[in-house]
Amino acid sequence: MSGRHIKIISVGAAVQDVFLSHSEEFKPVSDVSTHEQFMRLELGAKADVNNITFSTGGGATNAAVTFARQGLDAVFMGVLGHDPAGRAIIDVLDHEGVDTSHLSFNHKYNTGYSVLLLAPNGERTILTYRGASTHYHAGDFRVKGVEADWLYVSTLSGEFDILHTLFTEARKQGIKIMFNPGKSELLHPNKLRSLLEDVEVLCVNKDEASMLVEGETLEELVRHLHHFVPIAIVSDGPNGVVASDKTTIVRAGMYQDVRVVDRTGAGDAFGSGFLSQWVQGKNIAECIIFASANSTSVVNHIGAKTGILAKGTMLHHMPLHEKPY
Repeated sequence: MSGRHIKIISVGAAVQDVFLSHSEEFKPVSDVSTHEQFMRLELGAKADVNNITFSTGGGATNAAVTFARQGLDAVFMGVLGHDPAGRAIIDVLDHEGVDTSHLSFNHKYNTGYSVLLLAPNGERTILTYRGASTHYHAGDFRVKGVEADWLYVSTLSGEFDILHTLFTEARKQGIKIMFNPGKSELLHPNKLRSLLEDVEVLCVNKDEASMLVEGETLEELVRHLHHFVPIAIVSDGPNGVVASDKTTIVRAGMYQDVRVVDRTGAGDAFGSGFLSQWVQGKNIAECIIFASANSTSVVNHIGAKTGILAKGTMLHHMPLHEKPY
């Protein structure tokens, strides 16, 4: 199946990212009483930073780049401000071959902008101005007439009315939906569950799945999510992932143990990586392998898009077990 005949609209946030790294001040500090780590910056002090990296992020633009690099027709649908950050995002998407003709502009708010303080272990503290990426209107997301095959939807900042309208319109157009909800949607599990009747593929982590259904293990959560969606994917960080299409259940471990440089965009790379293969007829195990490889590659670089895999990249085997549903 030729990828260029499959069109996927990526719906959601677009952000300009600025990474500050290689600073002694960004080393994590352990708190014995809470068993957690913190980044501690002295108020009023100046902290030297030895590296700065400009990049672009946001779940929808990250996903769109995965689809484009995998040879699919990729469309970005989101909201930007009229500013240099918005221009930078458009330039990156144009360079990657992503269709930006369906994006919208907000005349009141600036483009989303994040400053990421990157610790040596790959963790980060993020200072985010969400701006235009959280002030949406139903008119910003019109799929009628786009003739797409799939929607890949990341968070829309809890705008359930807009999500409902978008999903309903997609269903009328015969467009399938993969949904990777964010915390704003997960704070309202009843409303979120009501949207899932239109969703083909749901991708969440273990904690998120536990907000929607009962279950102790990843497999239990996946089976219970099947009451709402045909294809369910539940991840648990380094503990692996379980996915099922009601025919096969796949449990996978880590694709490769690599040094984590930056975790930004890892989840986007996984979800979009899965869909990029599923729409091309790959089985669920093959989709999980590519999704895991894409995510692993992304965390090995600074920025959410640098490590996204190109079409034809050679993959290796990973710990994976399949069984009938």
